Amino acid sequence: MSARHEPVLVAEVLQFLRNGPGLYLDATLGDGGHAEALLDAEPGARLFGCDRDPAALASSRERLRRFGDRVTVAHARFSGIPAAGGALGERPFTGALFDLGLSSRQIDEPARGIGFMHEGPLDLRMDPGDGEPAWRRLTTVGEPELAAVLREHGDLPNGRRLARAIIAAAGRGDLPTTRALAVLVDRVLGGRSHPRRTARVFQALRMWINDEAGELSAALAWLPDMMRPGGVVVTLAYHSGEDRRIKQGLRGGPNRTPRRVHRLQSQPSTEGPWQELTRSVVTPSAEEQAANPRARSARLRAFRRKPI
Repeated sequence: MSARHEPVLVAEVLQFLRNGPGLYLDATLGDGGHAEALLDAEPGARLFGCDRDPAALASSRERLRRFGDRVTVAHARFSGIPAAGGALGERPFTGALFDLGLSSRQIDEPARGIGFMHEGPLDLRMDPGDGEPAWRRLTTVGEPELAAVLREHGDLPNGRRLARAIIAAAGRGDLPTTRALAVLVDRVLGGRSHPRRTARVFQALRMWINDEAGELSAALAWLPDMMRPGGVVVTLAYHSGEDRRIKQGLRGGPNRTPRRVHRLQSQPSTEGPWQELTRSVVTPSAEEQAANPRARSARLRAFRRKPI
């Protein structure tokens, strides 16, 4: 069993997310680290926690048990949250958190087939009961589609050659495991083994298998109606494409290039239903990155719902 996941930017998340008594949404409950911190810090908070990973829900239920009926959890992907939340009989939300990263449990447990540092089945699904594992899906995808996936989600400019090799290997049954894919990536792209390059390939395929871009777009579409006026949304993204999608979807104005800063700033937006609370992305301090290297790519943004 892997170690409990260490939540990222906890103090910064709470600085924005704490918004008085009310119902809060944690759309990516995971191990429940951010949720636990919020419930401890805000005695009047109640939590609706969702996750598409059944194992994560089991872990967070145990961690949050001490909060009793202040916590309700549901198995749901982003697009299913409005329907799942309808059973609560109350909305909109006072605050909402979207932490789009993977958990340490998902990466470090070989049987999940998500990480590549340990041998496991090439699965990549966040919910093992939903859809097809990667090794099977790769036998039916076309080369142009897979090349686009590698380019858009993995920032791999030479994705066409790699896509061709992946499809050929999958068709032969040569990609049953995470290790087999990692070896193929090194062989096709050449040079010494490069963990960050391999990580980008696995990231791209995982985002495709789980339709993470589509699910994020769905969430950005229903968020304005699910947040009360004055409600706060906090997002943590670990991929430039996701951060750009959030920025464009919630700013409601032209895309601007973010500057990586460590201080919290405030600048209101004049367009759309959201007031932007972070002028630039908030990133982990050097101390946090040293203590938790997986936090290094985190980008935090926060928005407040304007009066209707």
